[in-house]
Amino acid sequence: MTQAVYEQLRQLRLSHLAQALEQQQAQPGTYLEMDFCERLTLLLQHELDHRESNRVNRLRKQAKLRLQAQASQLDYRVERGLSRKQMAELLNGQYLHQSRNVLITGPTGSGKTYVACALGEQACQQHRRVGYYRLPRLLGDLVAGHADGSYNQQLTQLSKKELLILDDWGLEKLTGRQASDLLEVMEERYRRGSTVIASQLPISEWYQMISNATVADALLDRLLHHSHRLELKGESMRKLEQSDHLA
Repeated sequence: MTQAVYEQLRQLRLSHLAQALEQQQAQPGTYLEMDFCERLTLLLQHELDHRESNRVNRLRKQAKLRLQAQASQLDYRVERGLSRKQMAELLNGQYLHQSRNVLITGPTGSGKTYVACALGEQACQQHRRVGYYRLPRLLGDLVAGHADGSYNQQLTQLSKKELLILDDWGLEKLTGRQASDLLEVMEERYRRGSTVIASQLPISEWYQMISNATVADALLDRLLHHSHRLELKGESMRKLEQSDHLA
């Protein structure tokens, strides 16, 4: 009878529930005072917990975040300029619901990528589809897409990301083709998803990095409209961490 139950659970793809049932069977004294509904509740919760964990792990894998960043590990030292209140508002995910963008600027080593990846990790935990890209790599992939015919498919995939993280914005001036491709990405995503951009350049200098003025106007209008802005400051976080370690 018991083996038949296990087999039925596995056929129903309730393998974690079956494992929990095996545990209950192996330790009957632990559950002796529980009634049927209490024990069933534990079994079902075990299955739900594992499904939740598997779903988040799958979204993490698809996101390909550069860093394993955690919101709980964010550094809020005053000199960084990172507002705990503003981050709390972002981490609750409301900006994703509103399809608003997040622009993170600051000098090299200020922790922009970590903050961006922490937002990405939180979005995965909120069951959002996330994609992380270094902008130079993404632009290269789009150029290759024109050549091999996969460009439209790439745009479709990018449009389905509820959160798109573009890191290393502004390392090089965008060519006309690159700017046009990036505008196409933003057009496909407009009001459909949020974009996080991390850049060492102040936003005031972004316009100069786009060679085509017309495209620059349209692209920055999509990015800057109703965006959240985080301006990180202070010394390199790498230097601070090394100093703390030595201390």
